[in-house]
Amino acid sequence: MAEVFGSNYSGLYDALYSDKDYAAECDIIERILKEYGQGRAGTLLDLGCGTGNHAFPLAKRGYRVTGVDRSEEMLNQLKKKLAYLPDHNRVSLHHDDIRSIDLPGQFDAAMMMFAVLGYQYENNDVLSTLKATRHHLHPSGLLIFDIWYGPAVLHQGPTERVKTIPTAEGRIVRFSSGELDVRRHLCKVHFRICRFEGQELAAETKETHQMRYFFPKEIELFLELASFSLLRLSAFPEVDKEPDEERWNVLGIARAV
Repeated sequence: MAEVFGSNYSGLYDALYSDKDYAAECDIIERILKEYGQGRAGTLLDLGCGTGNHAFPLAKRGYRVTGVDRSEEMLNQLKKKLAYLPDHNRVSLHHDDIRSIDLPGQFDAAMMMFAVLGYQYENNDVLSTLKATRHHLHPSGLLIFDIWYGPAVLHQGPTERVKTIPTAEGRIVRFSSGELDVRRHLCKVHFRICRFEGQELAAETKETHQMRYFFPKEIELFLELASFSLLRLSAFPEVDKEPDEERWNVLGIARAV
């Protein structure tokens, strides 16, 4: 896989997604753990943990969270926050590839949030990731993940977007565009991020992220091959609704079998 989340992108990551409601997503995760967790959900494996925006709120709620990410730069941003987390002893970190992790012990649940599974864009990448995840779960443990929903991606197609984030020094402007590789179920997303101090361009970075989108029977088969049973696919974050062609994001819940 091509390297993404380099130092410049990672340094701006939290600013770029400051409008994302991580607390509400953690509410959803906690609701799923209570509804499907069979009374045991104290230890969580956060795969593709990024800068910790799910791990930290869940640690504050009493869970023990083990975060894994292959981007050292993203983990560096996460580590900067640890000193400000009263419950930092509930969070442990590992710099590793989620396709081949081999950690001691097993967990009550695992999560791959913010389309982490979509970064595994070849079939063997997807299957290796799911098998490695299953290896780290107790019997009947839960897997919670969100993915891009193929029917919606094909129905709507990618568009060009511009996002502006005000900062104390000026602003950050992110330009994004995408192109589909329908045969491989991939959307190639091009990011150009400009940081302005006043009216002057202070820095510019570019990254291209390849994202896989999935169809219901496809993800169900991948899960079965990795010894999971798909319990539910729902719209996300409107989890009480069914997936449809108007929402790219869907949430999946699976149980280890």
